[in-house]
Amino acid sequence: MRKGKKELIVVGDRVLIKIEEGEERSKVGLYLPATAVDSQAVQGGRIVATGPGTPLPEVTDHLDEPWRITGQKETRHIPMQAQVGDYALFFRKAAVEITFENERYLVVPQAALLALSRE
Repeated sequence: MRKGKKELIVVGDRVLIKIEEGEERSKVGLYLPATAVDSQAVQGGRIVATGPGTPLPEVTDHLDEPWRITGQKETRHIPMQAQVGDYALFFRKAAVEITFENERYLVVPQAALLALSRE
């Protein structure tokens, strides 16, 4: 995500979420029960950036002969299910709050996402 001259790069299987302040009903129409809102167990927001996904280990044909491996291969990733623009419900406890260019965001691992709403 680029803001001004700075760029924020999300790594691994994490998403960057623009915080939606707690309401009973989300902007996309999902109803959050009072228990979830009061305890702040579940929160919602719009995904503004995603990481590349979980990196896959390199598998080679020559596992017993490492000297035959030539060159560096490009890292492969398990693709992210979440996409930029999705509305996400997630476990608040798994989120890490950051401030980037005077705006608050949450960095959330994909495993903490409960549901996605996509147009």
